[in-house]
Amino acid sequence: MARGNRTTVTEFVLMGFTDRPELQVPLFVVFLAIYLITLIGNLGMILLIKLDSRLHVPMYYFLSHLAFIDLCYSSSIGPKMLQNLIVKKKTISFSGCFAQLYFSSAFATTECFLLATMAYDRYMAICNPLIYTAIMTKRVCSELVIGVYTYGFLNSVIQTILTFQLSFCDSNIIHHFYCADPPLLALSCSDTHSKEKQLLIFSALNLTSSLLTVLVSYICILVSILKIRSSEGKCKAFSTCASHLTVVIIFYGTLFFMYLWQPKAGNSWKYNKVVSVFYSLVIPMLNPLIYSLRNTEVKDTLRKILEGKRSQ
Repeated sequence: MARGNRTTVTEFVLMGFTDRPELQVPLFVVFLAIYLITLIGNLGMILLIKLDSRLHVPMYYFLSHLAFIDLCYSSSIGPKMLQNLIVKKKTISFSGCFAQLYFSSAFATTECFLLATMAYDRYMAICNPLIYTAIMTKRVCSELVIGVYTYGFLNSVIQTILTFQLSFCDSNIIHHFYCADPPLLALSCSDTHSKEKQLLIFSALNLTSSLLTVLVSYICILVSILKIRSSEGKCKAFSTCASHLTVVIIFYGTLFFMYLWQPKAGNSWKYNKVVSVFYSLVIPMLNPLIYSLRNTEVKDTLRKILEGKRSQ
């Protein structure tokens, strides 16, 4: 549809992770391996938690949802990225771009607040053990998870609609491997100041509020652990939240590194792609590995299942 001398965009071209043909096949193999490990690891974590009744407690209930979110988040980006590494036509439809932006943003925001919820759960378990089971009931855990999903998806609805209310004309080349807000705003021929300001405010509020919950929870946890007299008791208390703390440090460390450290303008697109790969594909792969390697109960459950299959 023409608009003066401009043509309204009906599809976008994703430039992908690299424009060097000799690197596309090796990168396809690497990213395919990462994505398959992500699928197997997160699906395996969900199944382990479902199969073992000992893991039907709040901590693992939240962990199963973290695995589900990582699985969906990675799947909203990974398949299209892999496809574009081996095909010549790297296009994505307008509606496809809308859907990719919506789901990737929704699951990323949901993960931020789920990690905060998991930190609160660890705070209650360590700092208030006598009332933990009375407070963190199945109903409360379900309500917390529903609230996290609801906010994440509503926030994404607002962000995505505001982005696609802008006009896209002339250029349709996205300098990224998936549809994200910054490269889309760079393409728009509308005034994007209002959208950029709104995006900055919401992003800052989401990151700050979720991270503040994590920090306050772990400060209280640390104080409680230091009050424990026996070294064995301290190790046992810390081991219950070590895996989650590792995941939190990697997740938020990557996000803040991305927003606080910026390279020179000439390398900004390459830099953003590398960081985006890390938090959209690598972190979802690492999370189940961290929990399975550092968590005794998960390892015991996996060992029993494997031994049961061998004995059959």
